[in-house]
Amino acid sequence: MKIAFSAATDVGKQRDHNEDNFLVDRRLNLFVVADGMGGHAAGEVASRVAVHRMREVLKANEDLLTAYTEERAERREVLSVMEHAVQEACGEIYQAAQKDEAKRGMGTTLSALLVLGERGFIAHVGDSRIYLFRHHNVHRLTEDHSLVNELIKRGRLRPEDAESAPFKNAVTRAVGVYESVEVDTFDFDVVPGDEYVLCTDGLTAYLKDHEIPTIVALDAVDDVPKKFIELANERGGKDNVTCLVVRLSHEADDAPKAPPEPANDVTLKLETLKGIPLLRHLTYTELMRVLNVCESRAYQADTGIITEGDAGDELFMIIDGQVRVMKGPTVITYLGRGGHFGEMALVDRAVRSASVAAEQTTSVLVLRREKFYDIVRNESALSVKLLWSFVQVLTERLRWTSQELGVRGAGGGGEIAETLSDEDLVPLPAKGPAGQAEGEADRGGGAPFSDSDVS
Repeated sequence: MKIAFSAATDVGKQRDHNEDNFLVDRRLNLFVVADGMGGHAAGEVASRVAVHRMREVLKANEDLLTAYTEERAERREVLSVMEHAVQEACGEIYQAAQKDEAKRGMGTTLSALLVLGERGFIAHVGDSRIYLFRHHNVHRLTEDHSLVNELIKRGRLRPEDAESAPFKNAVTRAVGVYESVEVDTFDFDVVPGDEYVLCTDGLTAYLKDHEIPTIVALDAVDDVPKKFIELANERGGKDNVTCLVVRLSHEADDAPKAPPEPANDVTLKLETLKGIPLLRHLTYTELMRVLNVCESRAYQADTGIITEGDAGDELFMIIDGQVRVMKGPTVITYLGRGGHFGEMALVDRAVRSASVAAEQTTSVLVLRREKFYDIVRNESALSVKLLWSFVQVLTERLRWTSQELGVRGAGGGGEIAETLSDEDLVPLPAKGPAGQAEGEADRGGGAPFSDSDVS
């Protein structure tokens, strides 16, 4: 992919010095913004040390980054280097503050984006932000480590009251205030057409998410940071403002571009995940995290996927194609794009109660029980949403099953023809006119989380 970028920083309308810093390394495809704190000179020192130390550590590990692009290293190794770089910066800033009492307590936010091939890697601390603009939609890829955001997540502050909160500038994590810091790291697929906005809170204090598309859509990438800074200054400019824009495109924009295969189409995968009831309350970033632990598979027509009576530990989600679900020799139903089967295997070890085979060439995403448990153990906020959704799905199925048993009991003298499985407990879609099953409808169970629960 071709990468274009532009950055700008401004002191703002009410400050007399600039404590923000940014860095771009064209060779590494590294982009960093930092917002220093600690008073005149101290904050500027902290942010400068942070961005440069980040680059130095990544440059020292360039062999590993190259190995990743050549498929000789794992994603987790790159993330480990990113985190190590932030910790190195943290230690250096802290030690500098201990030697100079005037700089005691200085620190900085830090948000870094590294692009390697078709993968993006983020390291983040503080309340600067990274936004993704993809397919006309804006997604915030980082979470503010701020007191305001923490109170909103706990339901103790309404989002609409955040602007007037007396502690709205207080951060809960910063690089350099202590010897080490907890770092958010995250990796994801990047695609041509993506645009990333890295910015400090001097901009986000005045910016609404819905205003981002109009500005990033400007033809010249050099105009975008300037426009954002103008907006912040026109609305008050109380703080330093820094904005760094990264735009991805095909290496040859005029070359014909074949559509990606379904198994490689990131957007299609994410849309599929969003349509799964188990994942319906997840944000875009959380869906990316789930996608990271899923495996892509393709099955030819008439190939078996799961077999009745076999043990299983995988949830299957259909990206493209169609499968048939069978109880013995009887076809129960057909499932197409957006359909899913086998989710009960994530929580119990019962054998499969039905067989599933590909009706045509079919691409699926597979989530294994082990990976699901890793998310539950390590991603507290995400696991709460997943487990709550699981309860809702099971409740809906139990309600439908009870109704179905009542109908069969009343109409057939109490005779139940078959044992219901995890695949046939819900009213499954009928085979459409073109052989494509329609996606399952979302049958209620209002979302327990609102937009205010995720920053």
